[in-house]
Amino acid sequence: MGSYRMGRTTEDIKRELTAVLRELKDPRVANSMISIVRVEVSNDLSYCKVYVSAMEGLDKAKDAVKGLKSAGGFIKHEIGSRLSLRHVPAMVFEATDSIEYSANISRMLNELDIKDDSDEQFD
Repeated sequence: MGSYRMGRTTEDIKRELTAVLRELKDPRVANSMISIVRVEVSNDLSYCKVYVSAMEGLDKAKDAVKGLKSAGGFIKHEIGSRLSLRHVPAMVFEATDSIEYSANISRMLNELDIKDDSDEQFD
C-alpha cells in the first residue's frame, strides 16, 4: 500500500474514532474531555495504536482508556461500518498526557512578563 494511502487511511480512522467517541455512553469516556492525539496503523492494517489524552490529566486519560477497552468491540464494529476497509484493525488504546503538558507550557508562557516592542519606541 502506498504511503499516501496509508496516511489517508490513518486520518480516516482518526476522524471516525473521534465521531464514535462522542456516541459512547460509558461514563469514563463521556464525562471527561478526551481527545485522540495520534493514530498509528501497522503496514498490514492488523493493528491500530490510538493515543488518548485528557484535559484533566493522565489519571483521567488512563480511566478513559479502560472505558475504551471495554467498548472495543463496539468501536471496531462502528469503524468497520463507516469505512470501507477489507480488514478493520484491532484497536490498542494508550494514555498520554500531551494535552496537559501543552496546557502547562501555554500557562507558563502566558505568565511571562514580556514587554511589547511598540511600548519601547515611545519612551
